[in-house]
Amino acid sequence: MKVTRRKLAAAVLGSSAASLAQTQRVPAAADDEVKAARDRLRSNAEALANQKLPMATEPAFQFKA
Repeated sequence: MKVTRRKLAAAVLGSSAASLAQTQRVPAAADDEVKAARDRLRSNAEALANQKLPMATEPAFQFKA
């Protein structure tokens, strides 16, 4: 299965938007907002870690001296 970085980013962003739409609860306190943001970040990081990418995929650019 070939997945481009754009498709991967769209999938991750789409899944996080879907999870936000399901909850539809806005945290009242700032502490709740920070905790919710950390939880989203952790779940997105786990989703990205589960994706297998060949070594040839990165880097997208080259540094030349």
